[in-house]
Amino acid sequence: MKVKTILVSQPEPQTDNSPYFDLAEKQKLKIDFRPFIHVAGVDVADVRKQKVNIPGHTAVILTSRNAVDHFFRISEEIRFSVPNEMKYFCTSEAIAYYLQKYVVYRKRKIYFGNNTFQDLIPLIKKHKDEKFLLPSSDVLKPEIPKLLKDAKINYTRAILYNTVSSDLSDLSDVYYDILVFFSPSGIKSLMENFPDFKQNNTRIAAFGSSTHRAIKDAGLRLDIKAPTPKLPSMTMALEDYIKKVNKK
Repeated sequence: MKVKTILVSQPEPQTDNSPYFDLAEKQKLKIDFRPFIHVAGVDVADVRKQKVNIPGHTAVILTSRNAVDHFFRISEEIRFSVPNEMKYFCTSEAIAYYLQKYVVYRKRKIYFGNNTFQDLIPLIKKHKDEKFLLPSSDVLKPEIPKLLKDAKINYTRAILYNTVSSDLSDLSDVYYDILVFFSPSGIKSLMENFPDFKQNNTRIAAFGSSTHRAIKDAGLRLDIKAPTPKLPSMTMALEDYIKKVNKK
């Protein structure tokens, strides 16, 4: 079946040069964006139940902008004045620059990797004597604690925010040719919102091995897989598939 409509389970890109807009124009598609999940902050009482002594740490590992926001939110709520000497280890340069929202960037000790947690490990190992805090959501990639454990890093995980399924009830009578997912949480949200969901002719595209597994575990069919060596991005995988089916 030909593809005319796509729903991407993420917020709409804020820049005009998104590859999704290029794809829609080139292939004459209707592409909509709708986050299937959102983040909700954990309150101070629940953080205290975790018995994490946030002021007792000398370095923070930051894997997302949400981690940055909620680290500083909780610090403010517990009246912890983050010291200038605090070291920040970020998985990407973009997250490192986002710290400017809270600190004077040039006066802080900020380190960043090249978009993967594995890239960050060598930098963390150079500072093994620090006491690391890992602010995270209730959902954490299994590779992160494994890499830290293998590197023998002294760290504490603090769950400061939760990944929550969004209300999608307004989509109950809306049909899309392709649904696009980027995390197991997105699949969880789909099944929670629509427990009687039947895939039928709807194609499912997914990015990342954990998302692929979640689709299989949910009893769904994975039609478009990314990344692959030839198709490293989701838009490339979508375009490759659409060119084939729309040509028929």
